[in-house]
Amino acid sequence: MVGPATKQRIRATLRSALKRAIREGLTEMNVAALVELPSGKAPKALVRTPERIAQWRKDLDTYSGIMAGRRKRLWEDDPSHGHGNQLNRIDAYIGAPRPSKAMVWTPGLTKTFLKRAELHPWYALYYLIAFRGLRRGEACGLRWTDLHLDGGTVTIRWQITQIGPDIFEGKPKSDAGEATISLDTSTIAVLRAHKARQNAQRLAAGDTWHETGGLVFTDELGNPVRPNQVTDQFERLSMETGLPPVRLHDLRHGAASFLLAAGHDMKTVQETLRLSSITIAADTYTSLLPQVARKSAEDAAAIILNADAPAALTTI
Repeated sequence: MVGPATKQRIRATLRSALKRAIREGLTEMNVAALVELPSGKAPKALVRTPERIAQWRKDLDTYSGIMAGRRKRLWEDDPSHGHGNQLNRIDAYIGAPRPSKAMVWTPGLTKTFLKRAELHPWYALYYLIAFRGLRRGEACGLRWTDLHLDGGTVTIRWQITQIGPDIFEGKPKSDAGEATISLDTSTIAVLRAHKARQNAQRLAAGDTWHETGGLVFTDELGNPVRPNQVTDQFERLSMETGLPPVRLHDLRHGAASFLLAAGHDMKTVQETLRLSSITIAADTYTSLLPQVARKSAEDAAAIILNADAPAALTTI
């Protein structure tokens, strides 16, 4: 699926080409300039606070009722359309209104999800995205040769994208995307355990195992994982855990929020998530600061509140 930002870039290219064509007398109108598109600006990321979770649960009940009513009326008009008012739970879960397209779990909610995903074959993939902010395609395209577990680093050099049923391997999203980032000790341990499980799968598969260039994440026969299936499974696990929905990409936003909560600055966020500029980091994650900066506000207030007052002051 082509996102709003990509559509904006495509339109800009067409508009420039048609502008030149007008100057050369090849056409009389720049039709690309007439096309209206949604903003390509990244949405502000908002934290799933208790208040927002409570509102989401109310909205989910309302949305489910509306969608069930529509399905029932559709079935009454044409019974071939399905089973009356039965509503697909995952559709309702994902489709219920949310205050921003980009919603971020708190550390506690993220930990709850990872606990639920621990027995799933893609646990390490979700763990890597949540802790280090990899993009989905980067995680799917990661190779063991780009992991240095002893040194605690990972180099992002490839990504796997999916268009319809087809998957493609290529370079990261931008020049800033190809970089080396550090791994924490817990992520290293999870990746080591994943490697042991993959080796066991390789032995069990025998001659049916497909060698695909040493991909870190594969199916039980060594084939590359399909990005859309990774997203679908993430949504199912989230729903089964009873968590408010976020996009898989929002685990990447969560990694940024945890860096900010730990006291790191926007420059660190930019470098870790491999964003092309610090402006993008600030535009996207400034909205997280009211939630993650509470401790710093309390710390600053404590300097005054806990200060020793002078024994006596000289009256002027």
